[in-house]
Amino acid sequence: MNFQAKTIPCCDCGTNFEFTVAEQEFYQSKGFVNNPKRCPACRATRKSDRTNSTANTTSYNSYAPRQMYAAVCSDCGKTAQVPFEPRNGKPVYCSDCYRKVKAA
Repeated sequence: MNFQAKTIPCCDCGTNFEFTVAEQEFYQSKGFVNNPKRCPACRATRKSDRTNSTANTTSYNSYAPRQMYAAVCSDCGKTAQVPFEPRNGKPVYCSDCYRKVKAA
């Protein structure tokens, strides 16, 4: 395919930027079908903002430890720690018995 350099207005800042032949070939090799909408500076700013916003989110490891409750296994009678408050009438299993019940 014959590519020619194109001048495109940036949708963020309005500045015209050149979409070079090399960039067009790169886009085609990646399977991209749309032309870029942002100039290189606005693309870099947007990428930086995206990276910073994900870095500020709470990670799984920063959550408070889950409260555990003591319970007696309904199957074997051993004491077990479970991550929910046991309710009357509902069976509670230790890890070993839970695996057996789940596999059945």
